[in-house]
Amino acid sequence: MNPQKITVGKANSQREIAVRQRMGSNPGLVWLGGYRSDMIGTKAEALDTYATDKGLSCLRHDYSGHGESGGKFIDGTISRWLEESLAVFEQFSKGPQILVGSSMGAWVALRMAQELVALGKTDRLQGLLLLAPAPDFTHELMMPQLSDEMKADLETKGYMEEPSEYSDEPNIFTMALFDDGEKNRVMTGPINTGCPVHILQGMQDPDVPYQHAMRLCEFLPSDNVTMTLVKDGDHRLSREQDISLILKTLERMI
Repeated sequence: MNPQKITVGKANSQREIAVRQRMGSNPGLVWLGGYRSDMIGTKAEALDTYATDKGLSCLRHDYSGHGESGGKFIDGTISRWLEESLAVFEQFSKGPQILVGSSMGAWVALRMAQELVALGKTDRLQGLLLLAPAPDFTHELMMPQLSDEMKADLETKGYMEEPSEYSDEPNIFTMALFDDGEKNRVMTGPINTGCPVHILQGMQDPDVPYQHAMRLCEFLPSDNVTMTLVKDGDHRLSREQDISLILKTLERMI
């Protein structure tokens, strides 16, 4: 399946976003990937295969600076990736959808839900499935761990680097990402999603401690939130048994 392309943004902020859409019935599935992930990773492909087998619609896209989309990664912020995700959602989906957000994608999913609720479009959300959710990761997980050298790099260079466990290339985090992250924080008060939320979290996750997911639950309405802890699960949750659990959870949400 070759990706379709849409243009998001105005004037100098325009960027071309790559989208893969599988037509089918509702509730549709919408994939929201993590930081530096793309839409053809293990979990995203498993989701698409599942949708095919069930005759469901499935929507995936790459954020700007990721995968097959245009734009520079270093320009990326939560607001920018949120704008793209909402544009893809509005243009390519109809009716109730389940947002499946992985890591940073869970942050984007929560912000999408807030925006849709504010617009009175709660009928568009059947549920949120959050995998190793990392909302507010810049403020909650990174800022407390920044070394003096990292802080100096952010101030003088406008970005910092750290080794990646998943790539030979280092992770790059910009001051713009940190500043914009403050504007998009969700773990500051009740998060009204307007739909059920299910969280899957590995307890051996080195990137997002499971305590972060448990704290997230405190901000979500308790009557429609379920959390499943995977005792030996890591951050990726991409093992065969993890994929099976993700799909079984989706089955219950559908």
